[in-house]
Amino acid sequence: MRLSRRQGFFLVAAGCAAAMGFALYSQYVLLLEPCPLCIFQRVGVITVGLIALLAALHNPGRGGYRLWAGLGVLAALAGGAVSVRQLWLQSLPEDQVPACGPGLDYLMETSPLWDVLSKVFKGSGECAKVDWTFLGQAMPFWVAVFFVGVIAMQLWLVMRKD
Repeated sequence: MRLSRRQGFFLVAAGCAAAMGFALYSQYVLLLEPCPLCIFQRVGVITVGLIALLAALHNPGRGGYRLWAGLGVLAALAGGAVSVRQLWLQSLPEDQVPACGPGLDYLMETSPLWDVLSKVFKGSGECAKVDWTFLGQAMPFWVAVFFVGVIAMQLWLVMRKD
């Protein structure tokens, strides 16, 4: 059985839904409070999932799938960049980790969006904290691996020969 482009994009959307399910499980069952960079990684996963779902529902021709995949790859690259930024913060020596700032909710209420984005991407002490590992790697590593897989899947779906 050969996977159609439509089925492939549904698979990407399902993978994103599963990733978000695990993120919510981690937050509400494992009681891991997400930091601002974690929230932005979630936004990346949701964005990729919505793009993939729209691509599958739209079911365009080859050119249309290329457009949808391009949008999905851009969203995954942005999410992956946030993951890599958090991994970099987690690798810093303790004395070089930025101080913890106010929470994301407070920043969103009191600051313009551009200032919020700037402060979040500078990182804070809470973003450098490692609360969970799997096979010796922190969660942002696995999110980055997920984004690489999503990029590979979308590129494969549009570059393969029919």
